[in-house]
Amino acid sequence: MAKPKKNQRMPAAQDAAGFWDKPVLMDLVSDLFFVFGGVALAWAALQAMQKLPFFPLRQLVVAAAPAQVSQGQIEQAARTALSGNFFTVNLDHARAAFEKLPWVRRAELRRRWPDGVELSIEEHVAVARWQRAEGEPTLVNTRGELFHGMLAAEGKLPAFAGPEGSSARVLEHYRDFAKMLAPLGRHPVTLALTAREAWQIKLDDGFVVELGRDQAKHPLAERMARFVAYYPAARQKLGSVAGVADMRYPNGFALRPVRKS
Repeated sequence: MAKPKKNQRMPAAQDAAGFWDKPVLMDLVSDLFFVFGGVALAWAALQAMQKLPFFPLRQLVVAAAPAQVSQGQIEQAARTALSGNFFTVNLDHARAAFEKLPWVRRAELRRRWPDGVELSIEEHVAVARWQRAEGEPTLVNTRGELFHGMLAAEGKLPAFAGPEGSSARVLEHYRDFAKMLAPLGRHPVTLALTAREAWQIKLDDGFVVELGRDQAKHPLAERMARFVAYYPAARQKLGSVAGVADMRYPNGFALRPVRKS
């Protein structure tokens, strides 16, 4: 009778049978099945809970009536953002949806037992218009942030202009200049910062003030104070004619009238 060769492979059936003789490997495989099974059951339970009529959402309570966001806008956002029941509603997803509404700076939501969600809205407060060549109407809020919105009376707001990212700085200088001009009974209607960092102000009486660039030796506040000191005399000299005051000189300024053609 021929003897089997030493290197001869055993039949496949014997290789497969070896798996059942390895308890460590069997425990690992069974643990993986339990984990996958648990995840699948949890996912299925979550999906089922969202469809069950238990603890349905019945009301959205707005903490304080907003001034600019309409009830219709809130209702439309709620229909698309609030899904599931009291326990499964995704408040972070809903918050992001409400914050996409015009005039909404920040939204906060919390569950209100037993069947509601409470919504708090912080609106933008517009202080100026941001001048752009094209695109949606852009406004500046009290924090110097830009946002899109429409106003019924935009003409009452000052107009700002400047390079991208400069809105907060323009607002800060506007407040400083407005405070300095207050004793004259004047206020800025436009404030522009050019790409070369030069400042220009237009007052409510048509007077234009060229301040130029801010410099350590001749800061803007110094030039503005000089204009305020000489404004009454300049206004008296020009009468009702609009003028341009060039304050870029170290110790004086140039004054020229601007006549309408």
